[in-house]
Amino acid sequence: MAKSLSLPSLPFISPSSITTHLSHLPKISCSSISIQSQSAKHQLLTLISDQERGLKTQKNPQKLASIVKSIDDLASLGRNSVTTDDSLSATWRLLWTTEKEQLFIIEKAHLFGTQAGDVLQVIDVEKKSLNNVITFPPDGVFFVRSNIEVASSQRVNFRFTSAVLRGKNWEIPLPPFGQGWFDTVYLDDEIRVVKDIRGDYLIVERAPYSWTE
Repeated sequence: MAKSLSLPSLPFISPSSITTHLSHLPKISCSSISIQSQSAKHQLLTLISDQERGLKTQKNPQKLASIVKSIDDLASLGRNSVTTDDSLSATWRLLWTTEKEQLFIIEKAHLFGTQAGDVLQVIDVEKKSLNNVITFPPDGVFFVRSNIEVASSQRVNFRFTSAVLRGKNWEIPLPPFGQGWFDTVYLDDEIRVVKDIRGDYLIVERAPYSWTE
């Protein structure tokens, strides 16, 4: 006589209990990511607010580490965003950097009888142009022209084409000197955060004016 096979009974899980369970799982929404980004952005801007565009940070490794960590936190929140579209085109004004050449000029400008004013990046994605600009009010300016090419959703390649040191009634052309790339790891309506080929960092804000040659 054949024996019947006895299977263990399985608990019945109702659809309503599944819905109840899922309702208690943490939700990740665009709004929550936006709130996190704004919080991380506020923390970063607070950290750099007293750093004189990066001059003080050069002598404070602990502060630098805190700022870089804050940048990385912000970058991780925006890692899937596109930052090389038309929103990249603007006159950007320096808030903070680790770029030694820029900081040297900012710090030592007084030795040449002047002071550094706004430090700018002027980008036009459509025209594939980038100008790095250091102003010396009222009439002086040093700027480097570059061609740019969008390489990915966050990376832009650049190649320096010429440089000019200009005063009120004079101008000295200088030869171009290099190429590389930069990643815009965060971008919104107010600021932009950049890491470049040399591992330098740059934080800029949208200037309230447009710079032109």
